[in-house]
Amino acid sequence: MSEVLKQLYSDKYRGPAWLEAFNQQARSQCSELVLPGRKTENWKYTSLRALEMEQYQPLAEKPALVDHDLAHLSIPQLDSIDLVFINGYFEAALSSDLSMLPQGVEICLFSEASTTQQTIILQKLGGAIEQNKHLFACLNSAQLSDGLFVNIGKNCVLPKPLQIVHINTGIDQAYAVNQRLLLVAEQNSEATVVERFLTDDDGPAVFTNGVSEFYVEADARLSHYRLNMEQEEALHIGNISALMQRNAQLNSFSLGLGGKLKRLDLTVEYRGEGAEAKLNGVYLTQNQQHIDYHTCIEHAVAHCTTSEVFRGIVADSSKAVFNGRIHIHRDAQKTLAQLSNKNLLTSNKAEVDTKPELEIYADDVQCAHGATVAQLDDNSMHYLRTRGVSEAEARVMLSFAFINELINDIKLSAIADYLRPELVNMFSTDDGLKRHLL
Repeated sequence: MSEVLKQLYSDKYRGPAWLEAFNQQARSQCSELVLPGRKTENWKYTSLRALEMEQYQPLAEKPALVDHDLAHLSIPQLDSIDLVFINGYFEAALSSDLSMLPQGVEICLFSEASTTQQTIILQKLGGAIEQNKHLFACLNSAQLSDGLFVNIGKNCVLPKPLQIVHINTGIDQAYAVNQRLLLVAEQNSEATVVERFLTDDDGPAVFTNGVSEFYVEADARLSHYRLNMEQEEALHIGNISALMQRNAQLNSFSLGLGGKLKRLDLTVEYRGEGAEAKLNGVYLTQNQQHIDYHTCIEHAVAHCTTSEVFRGIVADSSKAVFNGRIHIHRDAQKTLAQLSNKNLLTSNKAEVDTKPELEIYADDVQCAHGATVAQLDDNSMHYLRTRGVSEAEARVMLSFAFINELINDIKLSAIADYLRPELVNMFSTDDGLKRHLL
């Protein structure tokens, strides 16, 4: 095991006894894996140097809750069931009362799971992820001490969106946080889940290793929003894996604001015919930030549909990486899959490495993929300038318009209304222009 992995791993970071066998199996796998480098194809354009420059060690125990202004935890107009984690630990005082959940809906921490829940967790946990291909997911499993289990029972509907907020605050040294979510949406169930990751603007560097697993069973419908909005010094390596059964539906939206190092692997595997996934994403980087999205869609059965659209705005001397792979297996006839990645460079020093991939082994499919990297359109700039708009204002208006289409496509209006001012703030300090855009 490399020195970086040794510092991230701690034997003191132990969970309940019933997880020990799961932990031990992952530890054995970790010992055989190596830290990816530039010669590792999936990490060719993303360096882990930022991870090597600090001692990111897990917190051995729950720190005292510091009195910070946590008003930004809420999303205006979003009526949700809230679960708040501070520095990786659950804070009941800031979370919703779960005793009023409808029958058939279960939400609990791993550490508080009943015997029946423990059995389900052990059956599902890690089953959606190929840990031998994802070192950091394996590391997450090796030292998993707690996590969040959500089970939406057969024919049940989660009455409100479930908002899971992870905020890192109040620690005066670099540290690591392990986050794990396991969600099972049983047959004909429906749920909306919002994951938000936040940090203090003036806090120390923090490394988050986050893993979310989704089991979307037959005829179930899951909407998922993942909003990575940490401050610039934060490091985040995340993994989202979803297994889709017959006629299951997944509607996903990802937002990534750049950081010192930010990487997200998103995998969807179809295991039942008629399943459908719509995956939209927006990423924005500035200064010296770096962000990397790797998506992989496994069409293993017939009659499934994928629509994937990601757009990025890359400014200053920042860098973005996008790798989207759609794998059509031999038996996946009648597949419909589309992938689009568009990038906007607003600086001559900005960089984008994009690689859309189609790997097709079936002959009766409809598939398309494409990627673009461009700068602001001169004709559009000229049009706005000749109508009295300053160059700075024109740049802001055109940049925001580039991603606003995907923001408008968000079904949960409270999320869209929350994101617009947050994103406009990134483009402009002019209050008048902000009001115009909003």
